[in-house]
Amino acid sequence: MNRRAVVTGASSGIGEATVRALRATGWDVAAVARRADRLAALESETGAVAFAADLTQATDVAALAAWLAESGPVHALVQVAGGARGTDRAEDGKSEDWQWMFDVNVLAAQRTVAALLPLLRRAAASDDHADLLFVTSTAAQDAYPGGAGYNAAKAGEAMLAHALRLELNGEPIRVVEVAPGMVYTPEFTLNRLGGDADAAAKVYAGVEKPLVAEDVADVIAYALNAPGHVNLDLITMRPVAQSAQHLLARGPLRVRE
Repeated sequence: MNRRAVVTGASSGIGEATVRALRATGWDVAAVARRADRLAALESETGAVAFAADLTQATDVAALAAWLAESGPVHALVQVAGGARGTDRAEDGKSEDWQWMFDVNVLAAQRTVAALLPLLRRAAASDDHADLLFVTSTAAQDAYPGGAGYNAAKAGEAMLAHALRLELNGEPIRVVEVAPGMVYTPEFTLNRLGGDADAAAKVYAGVEKPLVAEDVADVIAYALNAPGHVNLDLITMRPVAQSAQHLLARGPLRVRE
């Protein structure tokens, strides 16, 4: 029997790339996202099994958990779904944007973990171990101007992972956090900036080789495929051009003479 992973946010970006990376390394995958049309195409291309759900809705999460329980074991939950809205300063922040970010990054993750943890425990008991993997962000580690809402939401998700690792101590369940820096995911940036394509393009302008979704997916697959006794607590990854959250080189990378 192949191990099976549930990947959220699977209709685009890092989530979609993760589905492809896990399928390429032999996993069965349940691909979860809101957009059923994109999931259907991914299902056709990769052999993953699609399940359309809005994880901010308790009824959708309950339906997902019931379907998974009926369709086979769950060895890993890969929590990719999330997002950002706006780049306002804290004093100008829109409460509805902050609420949305907390809902999709923190509450949806907690709700999904709570619903699927019994399935993960069942798989861990029979098949050596299970995994909870969260894709957070370097925004969870360092604040930056205009990022307070997203900083707070991703820090909240990171703390969920940290607390779970402590709460699950003694159980054969690994809790992994992957925190990417700049990733070239145009849809994410376009959504954050309210559809302003010019502003979204400027985010990546002049940056030599930012990370791409496939880079993050490769790290996720590596973490899940590591021996079951090896837990990669926190993997922080950035492009070479980004030495820190606030320090980004624009222009060709070159050796200083």
